[in-house]
Amino acid sequence: MDGDHQARVEAALRQAVRGDEPGFAELVREHQAMVFSIAWHYLQDRSLAEDVAQEVFLELYQKLAAIQSAAHLKYWLRKVSVHRAIDQGRRRKHHRETDLEDMPETVGAEPAPAGADRDPMLMGRLRQVLAGLPEKQRMMVLLRYQEDLGPAEIGELLEVPVNTVKSTLHRSLEELRGRLTRKLGGVRYAFF
Repeated sequence: MDGDHQARVEAALRQAVRGDEPGFAELVREHQAMVFSIAWHYLQDRSLAEDVAQEVFLELYQKLAAIQSAAHLKYWLRKVSVHRAIDQGRRRKHHRETDLEDMPETVGAEPAPAGADRDPMLMGRLRQVLAGLPEKQRMMVLLRYQEDLGPAEIGELLEVPVNTVKSTLHRSLEELRGRLTRKLGGVRYAFF
């Protein structure tokens, strides 16, 4: 965050803590993309991701007095978003099972990928395989490669040791690689 940007977020935070609605609205505008991105990439469902984001910002509103700085706010929002997305995923798992292959692809329903030239079939297959990972593994991969967080930050958010994060990421990537690789006549062809 540059100095002017950080100062603007700090000012909005002070205003929001005093009960100023425009200050809180500025905090939401500033962080809604990050919160939604975490939820959407984990849940792969726009409606559920919007619900998670709404829950996160409602909880923020209720706990604003405990937020100490702009950096603390960003950390708090990430942590709560991660845990709410995992909780929502668990609730969804118990309510209905939908095979990802049966879900229609909707253009514009997801955040835009970083590179517009990505292969949509490959990305769809990667999402399917990623969805098959256990909850914590999937969230660690998402935080590392989608949100670009380091192992220490992931460990702090998920409350696990850094070495556990590193080994879990390594195992997860090996599992993803194995699932995306198929054997044809003894020759291995990878999708990535």
